[in-house]
Amino acid sequence: MAPVTALPDTGWRRAPGLRRIVAALGNDKVKIVGGAVRDTLLGLPVTDIDLATPLLPEEVTKRLEACDIKIIPTGIAHGTVTAIASGDHHEITTLRRDVETDGRRAMIAFAGDWRDDAARRDFTINALYADPDSGEVDDWFGGIEDLRAGCVRFIGDAATRIAEDHLRILRFYRFAARFGAGDLEAESHAAVIAARHSLKSLSRERIADELLKILSIADPRAIVTQMAADGIFEVILPELAPDFAAILDRLLANEAAAGVDPSPLRRLSALLPQEPATAEQVASRLRLSTRQRKHLAALAAHRGDTARPARQLAHAIGIEAARDVHLLAGDPPTATAAVASLAGWAVPQLPLKGGDIVARGVAAGPRSPQS
Repeated sequence: MAPVTALPDTGWRRAPGLRRIVAALGNDKVKIVGGAVRDTLLGLPVTDIDLATPLLPEEVTKRLEACDIKIIPTGIAHGTVTAIASGDHHEITTLRRDVETDGRRAMIAFAGDWRDDAARRDFTINALYADPDSGEVDDWFGGIEDLRAGCVRFIGDAATRIAEDHLRILRFYRFAARFGAGDLEAESHAAVIAARHSLKSLSRERIADELLKILSIADPRAIVTQMAADGIFEVILPELAPDFAAILDRLLANEAAAGVDPSPLRRLSALLPQEPATAEQVASRLRLSTRQRKHLAALAAHRGDTARPARQLAHAIGIEAARDVHLLAGDPPTATAAVASLAGWAVPQLPLKGGDIVARGVAAGPRSPQS
């Protein structure tokens, strides 16, 4: 028999809100699931604590409301409610099994078996369930061993799991970058490459969200290079610049030297050629916001303007864009100096407005040639 693994007695397990929810539902009717279990076992910070239960959403709502815990039906059709207890938010989802999938969405049925629920998850390291009191971890698919080995693998047949949801292709690369060590797991890696063209069936918003999450990783260079080699960008970002690797190297060196937090949009700019029209095209296709589109276009148009003082450039394109231009195209000393010069500074505004001039007797509108 495999040794029992239990979560350490971390502070979040004793949080009043979580304890109230467990007491309301019954400690035999709820488990902590997914990222909170995985990250705790790895010694990483935990931000979201999700729960699973065999209770139907109506019963979950009834039990929590009886204990004065507020409920928001955030995903009631899929069995998910959000409970607010002692100021903390926790998603609680009824155990499920897939009935039908088409690569973009799944028809589900509620289930009563913990293993059935775990089997529909993507990777072994995400299918870990922990008892809220003892911390004992249920692991049906070798997730704990994979965590220790730095191995990201699909549960069951990789091709089948990808066919259920094509976004899992990009999630594989993101999780491999965050939790992997050494070579990518061979079967999973071969399956995502083989299925890469199915990414075309996904909404652009889902692709953009996952791509920006990948670019938010502390150092995404290795996984981005792997994705390029695997042909992933041919499908989701065919505008990829030939010299993206060198630009990304320079950017991360400058971010580190200047002590700047990662910015996925800045890093996306590093993957694109210095063509404003291309930046606009990519932003439009990925359904980015107007602000993001303008930012990408400004970085493409002004990446060669590093000879200009950062504050002077900021007058033309704004402080954030001027900073990012210097981070993308400068060297560590000049990028650091540019970031420092812009920190805590605002573009000066002309204190005199048109109304002030009119108030002093100057007529509004253009002056005639005779006047």
